[in-house]
Amino acid sequence: MIDQNTWVLASHNPGKIKELQALLGKHGVALKGAAGLGLDEPEETEPTFEGNAALKAKAAWRATGLTCLSDDSGLSVDALGGEPGIFSARWAGEARDFGLAMARVHDALLACGSDDHGARFVCVVALCRPDGEIMHYRGEVAGQIVWPPRGEGGFGYDAIFQPDGHDRTFAEMNAVEKQSISHRGRALAALLAAEFGR
Repeated sequence: MIDQNTWVLASHNPGKIKELQALLGKHGVALKGAAGLGLDEPEETEPTFEGNAALKAKAAWRATGLTCLSDDSGLSVDALGGEPGIFSARWAGEARDFGLAMARVHDALLACGSDDHGARFVCVVALCRPDGEIMHYRGEVAGQIVWPPRGEGGFGYDAIFQPDGHDRTFAEMNAVEKQSISHRGRALAALLAAEFGR
């Protein structure tokens, strides 16, 4: 039987599962991914990070009755009017080719002719409690788009995002360094403070 210290992450992304388990495990939470429980990922139909995160968490909660977590995150580039934003994963296509997605960002910046390479990663974590109540926790980190991609770590757009105040991309940082400043790390820190008081 799954106990109350088991939470479900409504994601099939192994990178997210690993990253969140590293944070939540310190608080006695065992995290199970949606794929391991045979849960489908619902279509993201909401126009905001908050809406999509809640939609996914609620779907997992309906299927399991457990505390369910989901996040919606993306890269918002200032000169592109906030794109790719909530469509960040979709820019990678059906094959989730983030090499292609990073090239699309680079090409779009060239096409718009702007010298502004400012961007931010945004993450909203939705927590659906066993009674169905939804809580939202938001984290952001500002930075610059760099080209060519640098680093072998991380996932998604990490290799072209250099956070402000740093001379390395997220993909050039180790997991601990990245988590300490990342959008997901900040959203999770807010969640941990609210849920565990630290």
